[in-house]
Amino acid sequence: MEVILLKDVEHLGLENDLVKVKAGYGRNYLLPKGLAVVANESSKRTFEEQRKQAARREEKMMSALQEVVNTLKSSVVKVGAKAGTSEKIFGSVTTLQLAEALKKQKNITIDRKKITLPEDIKVLGSYTAVVELHKDVKVDLAFEVVAE
Repeated sequence: MEVILLKDVEHLGLENDLVKVKAGYGRNYLLPKGLAVVANESSKRTFEEQRKQAARREEKMMSALQEVVNTLKSSVVKVGAKAGTSEKIFGSVTTLQLAEALKKQKNITIDRKKITLPEDIKVLGSYTAVVELHKDVKVDLAFEVVAE
């Protein structure tokens, strides 16, 4: 039985993949849960048209993301933190603080879950974080932790 996946299914495939499964698995699990549709001629044509439209949307989004990537690469974001006299921070810098600083300084909204810090940041100084803008687009973000 051939089905087109409507959502990502672990150990089977990603959304919009055309996969071959056993009839019972498709009929009793995938179809009732809304994870897939049967791949007949009309659904295959619809699927191909949706794939073409998604590719065009993806292309437009990638060009817009390129501007964001250029902005992030060329700038240094300053994150304020309360620190003692030995330049040690009270607490640590989090991805939420970095996301808020990006929003305030560069007017770029990025979900804090998409930002990965290299280690716990407990001292003032310069650091680099990885920002995942898209599944294929990751950019290094230079930021500096300064005393408030």
